[in-house]
This record gives sequence, C-alpha cells and structure tokens, in this order.
Amino acid sequence: MENNKVEVKGLCKSFDTLEVLKDVNFNIKKGEFVCLVGPTGCGKTTFLRLLTKLIEPTQGQILIDGEPANPEKHNLAFVFQEPSTFPWLTVEKNLRYGLEIKKKDKSFIDEQVAKVSKILGLEKYMKAYPHELSVSMEQRVVIGRSFAMNPDLLLMDEPYGQMDIKMRYYLEDQVIKLWQETGSTVLFITHNLEEAVYLAQKILIMSNKPTTVKKILNVDLPYPRNIADDKFVEIRKEVTDLIKWW
Repeated sequence: MENNKVEVKGLCKSFDTLEVLKDVNFNIKKGEFVCLVGPTGCGKTTFLRLLTKLIEPTQGQILIDGEPANPEKHNLAFVFQEPSTFPWLTVEKNLRYGLEIKKKDKSFIDEQVAKVSKILGLEKYMKAYPHELSVSMEQRVVIGRSFAMNPDLLLMDEPYGQMDIKMRYYLEDQVIKLWQETGSTVLFITHNLEEAVYLAQKILIMSNKPTTVKKILNVDLPYPRNIADDKFVEIRKEVTDLIKWW
C-alpha cells in the first residue's frame, strides 16, 4: 500500500544454527508511532543491524518507500539509551549537525532547530556544551537532533532506560509533541509496557526466539493519555498477558 512507509516482509535471520528472526512481517504507515516490545534477547538488535545493512537477512526484506532499506539512500535517525551528543559541539550546533551534513538550506535548518528547541525546552541552553548538562537534558538534545532531521524513519531504542519515572513521563510527552509537530515515522523499542501503551498508535508484540510478531495491537486512545483510564489499564493488561518474559 502506498501509505506504508516501512514494510517488513518474511524477514528471517540465522547465525549458523541459531535462528534469531523467523518470518517477521509488519508494516508501518507514514507518520505512524509504533512501539516494539518483546522479551530480552528477542532479536531487536539483529533487526536494527539488518535495517542499517550491517548484516544481510537470511531471507526476506525491509522496504522503505517500497525500496530496500539503505542508510546511504534513506534518511534514518537513531536515538539509543546512551546519550550520543557530540561533546565538542554546543547544543545548538548538535541540533544543526545532521541538517548541515545533508547541506539543507540555512533557513530550513534555522526553522527546524527553533521548532525542536522550543518544544524540548532547550532555548536557554543553546550555547552550552553537553558536559554542562544533566543526562536527561543531554538526551533531549539527541532526540531533538533526530527529529530535526525529519527522517524517513526514526528508531528509538529504549531512550529513557536510565531515567527516573517522572523524567520518563516528561520526555515521553515531549516526544509525542515533536512527533505530532513533525509528522515523523517512529519505531520505538521498549521493555516498559506502560510506556508502549502511553506512546504508541500500534504495538508490535514479539515472541521469544526464534522471534516473530506474536500480535499487532492497535491503541485507539487520544493523546495525552491517562494511565489510570480504564481503557488504558485494559490494553496494558492485554499486552502484559501476551508477553512471556521467561
């Protein structure tokens, strides 16, 4: 379908006799926010390596806009658990970096940086260096830099793993605002089931190895979401029941 940004078709990956991914199939629509949850060691790192062409699939393919995913061609952006700012650049220069590398117009860069810095509350820190910031503030810079790129696909791999619960909710709200403002397509990997229900329009529930998609769950709740809402609690219970962590 033409509105599918990402299509994963019959994806399989084995390392010698170890079958890691087995017939993984799912689509992500353009502008959709999708969360992927699954047991520890279920193959998400292998999936990321396939997407970035560090390794090739045993079978199947990952398509972006109908073409094989290729980081040289497609604009992929990543946010990992560890902050990955450039320590020698100020906050502003970190936010501008990816856009400048891609030789975007200065007016477009100015506009994107102004937008993300306002949403993330970074305006007062634009001349600061990463070592002068808290870990959560530094992670905001990384998130802002990724969204500013207006990527074909933004992959977020447990970006709040080190945060306390209050900071996680704050940053989750900022990410939802950024996503709504930019229209980016997001694949967010998390072990936190409540986080998945709080963020996602669609949750992909993965099985133990050999990993496949156990179920795709649509989360039809308005934003911002209330974790005490009956429907929220019901969906969270369904996700929890579907996942076997052992």
